[in-house]
Amino acid sequence: MRKIILIIILFFKPVSAMEFEGKFIQGSFILGKTKPNAKVEIDNRKIRVSKEGFFAFGIGRDRKNNIIIKYNYDGKKNIIEKKILKREYKIQRIDGLPSKQVTPPPEVFERIKKDNKLIGTARQIDSVLPFFKNKFIYPIDKYIITGVYGSQRILNGKPRRPHYGIDFHAAEGTPVKAMMDGVVTLSEKNMYFTGGTIIFDHGHGISTLYMHMKDIDVKVGDKVKKGQVVGTLGMSGRATGPHLDIRLNWFDVKLDPMTILR
Repeated sequence: MRKIILIIILFFKPVSAMEFEGKFIQGSFILGKTKPNAKVEIDNRKIRVSKEGFFAFGIGRDRKNNIIIKYNYDGKKNIIEKKILKREYKIQRIDGLPSKQVTPPPEVFERIKKDNKLIGTARQIDSVLPFFKNKFIYPIDKYIITGVYGSQRILNGKPRRPHYGIDFHAAEGTPVKAMMDGVVTLSEKNMYFTGGTIIFDHGHGISTLYMHMKDIDVKVGDKVKKGQVVGTLGMSGRATGPHLDIRLNWFDVKLDPMTILR
């Protein structure tokens, strides 16, 4: 009789209305799961929920305040507040550099502005693609990590923008693979800072960005599969050596790529 009661309790155990995968720490990608047709808001921003109930969002590098998650299902409104844990970032000071290596010359400002607009537009795409919820893979097979997310350089006493990606060092010409299924939303061979650059849309505002490519084998609108070779590693743009700089974005929020690779 006790076994029957236990089976009934387990069978009718209520399913949590909201589940999360990922740590609530600065720079983290968070995968959420709720009931289909639920409405979800992150910090009062309505976000897309898939027909299976999956959604995604991210936590910025320097976010300090708690994150507020609201969801509405069958007329029942709920609020979840999550504390954001702080990270420590690597700071590197380099002095004695020529000024042109610290600040770009004025004649390239318009080019930089144009590049930034293209990248910003691609990052704002909010498609229904479902790939964001799947397991990502590393973009190359053999590498040395030479740059990490969140680190910052102080050049000639001037703080520069933090590094928002992961740098994978390997030989120039090393094949580069798509980390996840997606659609190419940007394919540029010669951007000022990032050189050969690709952006892939994985759905719900989640995109990956590949920088400093030597060769690019895909164009805007192409559908790619996880593991597909999309080009080769290079040192184009403002790079001092061959490497692949990978970025992860939730719209305009820059996230740590390692949070989708671990």
